[in-house]
Amino acid sequence: MARALDLYCTFLKAVIAACLAVMVVLVFGNVVLRYGFNSGITISEELSRWLLVWLTFLGAIVAMREHAHLGVDTLVRMLPASGKRICFIVNYCLMLFADWLLLSGSWRQTIINLDDRAPATGLSMAIFYAVGVIFGVSTGVILLYDLIRVLTGQASEADMVAVKESEEH
Repeated sequence: MARALDLYCTFLKAVIAACLAVMVVLVFGNVVLRYGFNSGITISEELSRWLLVWLTFLGAIVAMREHAHLGVDTLVRMLPASGKRICFIVNYCLMLFADWLLLSGSWRQTIINLDDRAPATGLSMAIFYAVGVIFGVSTGVILLYDLIRVLTGQASEADMVAVKESEEH
């Protein structure tokens, strides 16, 4: 399972890079066209905004897998293994609940907006909200995987402190 999640995150990193490259081309091209030729790409702003939202959510999935989100672990590090385990379980149950709220809300928004069209591109607005569904499902799988590892005793004590050390130290 860990290998599949790592491959998935590698794929997401490639998608994020592609989103960023397309955004750069669209925005830079639009600036050149506006100031150099007094014209522009109609869909540039809308598509760039959508790509930014998508790469942000996809990046958050990768960060969740790599435990790269910000966190304060001062108290947890001082606890014995059983305390770390309890904190980890409570923390991940709360994150799963928040993930469920985001997933269910994104799903509803995606369904509601299936027939609505974006003004510039004419694409379904459901595409915009679908990234929340992808984020919710992906993050839910990652959270459940980590939680099951702790509950079954497969995780080390260091794994129960789900904060990645800064590379500056």
